[in-house]
Parts: sequence; C-alpha cells; structure tokens
Amino acid sequence: MTTPLMIFAAGFGTRMGALTQDRPKPLIPVAGRSLIDHTLDLAWAIQPEQIVVNTHYKAAMLETHLAPRGVQISRETPDILDTGGGLRAALPKLGSSPVLTSNSDAIWHGPNPFELVQDHWDAGRMEALMLCVPLERCIGREAPGDVSLTQNGQVRFGGDYVFGGVQMIQTQRVGACSDRVFSLKSVWEDMAADGTLCGLVYPGWWCDVGHPDGLAKAERLVMHGPD
Repeated sequence: MTTPLMIFAAGFGTRMGALTQDRPKPLIPVAGRSLIDHTLDLAWAIQPEQIVVNTHYKAAMLETHLAPRGVQISRETPDILDTGGGLRAALPKLGSSPVLTSNSDAIWHGPNPFELVQDHWDAGRMEALMLCVPLERCIGREAPGDVSLTQNGQVRFGGDYVFGGVQMIQTQRVGACSDRVFSLKSVWEDMAADGTLCGLVYPGWWCDVGHPDGLAKAERLVMHGPD
C-alpha cells in the first residue's frame, strides 16, 4: 500500500521564541538533524506515493532545504491557511484519498508511526485514524490530553491521550469545505459525530518540540531513549 503524505510546515513557530527569528521551526536542529528531516526519515521508510510539504513562514529557506529531497511544495500565500485549509490547498498535488498527514515538530521513539497507521487503516469504518499517545509517554507536553478513546477505538475530544500529529484521513470532507482558512478540528468534529473518527494508541514515546524546553528533551530521546 502506498499512500501520499502531507507534512505541515507552514507555521510561524511563535512558541519557540528567538529560535524561529532567523529560521522556520522545521529547520531547528535536534541531535544534528533538522526537525523536518527526522520526519522525512520516517516518511521515506514507508515509500509514500508522494510527499507534499506546505510552506509559508520563511518559505524560501525551507524550500531551499527541501529542494534535493524530492518533495513537492504547497506554498501558502499571501495568508497561512491553517491545517484544514492547508490540506485542502494541497489536494491537487496529493492526488488520491486517503492521505497521511504529519506535523513536523515532534520526535518519535518506537515503531514507525506512519507504518502503524497504514497497517491499522480500515476504510470501511474510518474517515480518519489518529495516532494517540498516553500522557505518561509524552515528553515535553505542557498541556493536558486532547482526546479519549472508546472501547471500539472511536475518538472523543477531551481525555488523557495526546494526538501526536500523525493521521490517515479521507479527504472528501476537507475538499468539500467552502472556507479557505480552517482547522482540521472542525472536520474531525463532524467525523466524531458520525462515529468515523478513530484512534490508535502508539506503543512508544513521543516528544513535543513546540517550545524551547522540548529541544533538550528531544535530543535525549533521540540519543539515549526514554529516561
């Protein structure tokens, strides 16, 4: 099974403070490699149909970095489009549905998250499958959990699991949205109401690199594993 993949990399990275004044957050190094290269390492391991990366903040710098890496670019201009709008804008480049999507500001330790989601995908009952991490296996997480899971694996909002940023999603609802700028949260809410938003528990560890304190923790995870 080959599935197209979109990596979200357009954000301003404001929580990183001075670290993103001269570069986009996906180019911040962790253990000698940029955040987006850590994500791409996992991505190439599953041989996706294609990879699309969206850009906005300091787009030229990120696009120069990505040029030799064989990915397609979806540049958002003049406005940033949020996750839903960004995915909708990239659909012509992604082609088939479903697609994998990923944030570019996390480090995973354990099984390949993309492979896990692909292996557990069930198109007959799922419109989206979110990879969820128990709070006790989240490193650098400052906020509470995002979701909970029912016994049959459906996602409910609020709970002790964190959505790690990797999912597989059918794109029909995204493509049908009339708004130019919108969050995927609105699409997920509709799926949850219909019982087609599902979750999978990640058996390894996940580190949030959305703020400066997460950098040292992410480097320890890459180099030494969980403490």
